[in-house]
Amino acid sequence: MSIGDVTTGTTTSGQINFQGLGSGTDFGTLIDKLVQVEQTRVKTYQTWKQSWLDKNVAFKDLNSKMLSLRTTLQGIDTIGEFLKKGATSSNTTTLTATAGGEAETGTVTYSVQQLAKNKMMVTSSGYATLTQNINSLGTAANFVYSYKGVTVSNSVPATASLADLASIINTNSANNGVRATTIFDGSNYYLQLRGLDTGSNASLTISGSTTLPGFGSSNFLTTQNNQDAKLKINGWPLSNAYISRASNTVTDVLAGITLNLKSSGAGTITVETDINAVVENVRTFVNQVNVVRKQIQDLTKYDPNSKEGSILTGNYGLQMIDTIMKNITAAPGIGFDSNIDTYVSLAPLGLTTDATEGSATLGQILLDETKLRAALASNAYAVGKIFSAQYIGDTNSANITYSSYISGITKAGTYPVSYTVAGGKITSATINGHAAIFSSNSAFITGASGKDEAGLVIRVNNLTDGTYTHNVNLRLGKSGELVDELATLTNADNGTLNILQKNYVTIADNIQKKIDDENVRIARMAARLKDQYSRLDTLLGKYSQLQSQLTSQITQITKD
Repeated sequence: MSIGDVTTGTTTSGQINFQGLGSGTDFGTLIDKLVQVEQTRVKTYQTWKQSWLDKNVAFKDLNSKMLSLRTTLQGIDTIGEFLKKGATSSNTTTLTATAGGEAETGTVTYSVQQLAKNKMMVTSSGYATLTQNINSLGTAANFVYSYKGVTVSNSVPATASLADLASIINTNSANNGVRATTIFDGSNYYLQLRGLDTGSNASLTISGSTTLPGFGSSNFLTTQNNQDAKLKINGWPLSNAYISRASNTVTDVLAGITLNLKSSGAGTITVETDINAVVENVRTFVNQVNVVRKQIQDLTKYDPNSKEGSILTGNYGLQMIDTIMKNITAAPGIGFDSNIDTYVSLAPLGLTTDATEGSATLGQILLDETKLRAALASNAYAVGKIFSAQYIGDTNSANITYSSYISGITKAGTYPVSYTVAGGKITSATINGHAAIFSSNSAFITGASGKDEAGLVIRVNNLTDGTYTHNVNLRLGKSGELVDELATLTNADNGTLNILQKNYVTIADNIQKKIDDENVRIARMAARLKDQYSRLDTLLGKYSQLQSQLTSQITQITKD
């Protein structure tokens, strides 16, 4: 029986319709009032449960904003993404260029001797129509060519046409980069073969195994030979030597710069930092971090006048998240060294937290663009590092050289490296105070597994006997640091926000169990009261009947 049934006063107990009052006493209303009193606790539970559900929704919304922040920061967490640069060629008919964040600013000269080309061949004899029979052998013949060292054989059936041959070549699954087509000069049709790759290694020749009449090696004219592109950068290489590449898109000659060769010629490439684009990246960083900060502020605010807090005021988990986020933006960058790096924190770049009481942006990050632009004009790369360095390593001594790290294993940081050299060989070594891996026959020291420095490789340059201690810096910029921390906080299994959400759901579920238990108790009480008052009503009815009988008898006796 539900409470609703009880409180409507329309239920029955046994065969008694309680709404039909036998004694004239309104027991139904009496029971309703008693049930309403008992339901006060249920309403308290429901209010309590809803407050936990509301908190859970608030955490979900915050979690969503933090995930959005992480996605945004992932777009600017490398030097290439953050430090936008532009490259301008003085002779765009010869060469155009694009620059990534790793490119050095400045001007370089270039000269292009020749472009990379692909091989092209055309038959020397033509056919009047595309459908003319080109295989007069009366049986299948072979057309065989070799491309980039791979020989490909094409079976050409009897009575095949020129169009058929082109189709056979193009659809052959063994074709590794040759395109066949027909060319019409106004009188006849010819077969053209061209390699799809440029470069000196993209050779294309007709094989002597060809049996198709009129399509042997001597029946083709070479209209373009394959060759490498040749160029010089800043006059290098000297004399008649050139830098050779198989493609006209050159990405590995100048770090961070892509060259697109157009023709032979010479000119200059000027690489400059795109200050406006970088400032926009910083604006994005500030604005998106502030979105999360504002959300946390709204969830934890307290009004001293009304003495009322927000939905999560005083929540320990939220306070912890807020502190972590603020510490990351305020603290020096991980692995940065003030003796080496121009910028080790965000404050010198014009990013500060508004601490003015009563300010509309209290607690938000403020950006001084004038200071930021001045820093970019002075040393853009240093600005890029503090925002977006991705495990940029070096040391504070020429005695050792940073070599490498293992992505996903080695933690960014500043690590002291201590080692002893005896007899020209390393005899002991530690990194960050932990025993490190080394070989006496090698100059390399590696961080041991299970530690933050795991996988960090250092090369010892000075093997003069003695004991030394130097530092290795492995830098992670603020964007990357936030990306990593946000991944931890929002982890679907063990992230702080998700743990809090799960706990709140559990609390709400437990409260619901109390509500269910209470509903059952009240329903049973209502049924018991109904039964009791029904029997009382029946008893009162009997007494009323007895009273009527006695009254009638007394009246009769009095008359007698």
